[in-house]
Amino acid sequence: MRSGVWAAVAGAGLLAGCGTISGAPAREALVRTPDACGPQRFEVYFAEAEARLTPAARQAITMTATRLQGCEIRRVRVIGLADATGTQDANLTLSERRARAVAEALAAAGWPAPAFELVAVGDLDARSQGVNEPLRRRTEVLVEAASR
Repeated sequence: MRSGVWAAVAGAGLLAGCGTISGAPAREALVRTPDACGPQRFEVYFAEAEARLTPAARQAITMTATRLQGCEIRRVRVIGLADATGTQDANLTLSERRARAVAEALAAAGWPAPAFELVAVGDLDARSQGVNEPLRRRTEVLVEAASR
């Protein structure tokens, strides 16, 4: 039945000219390339109980640093997280070390050190209905950047 409806609509000429409306702006005027210097968010993952950057983590950091090379980096918030394996104190320390490792790698890539804010949340909310959350072994990096 649906195909019959579409055939009737097409047969009546109701689909003719779809996509073009007289007086409407051109597609190029409506579709814009995202600003490379706008807000950015990315995550860096770690092995269990580790704060050492993996090759994949270094690649994510390098790609983001390269993409934002010509931008003014106004603020970088690095949030370290940990899963619920281990004690609360150990997980808080681990999340601090993870945040520091990412911030140091970004600073080594040329980002301004005064722009960094490091936050460690440890294993806060790392258990979901009694299940350990391995995706918590990461840092979240929030970047405020603008065109120069």
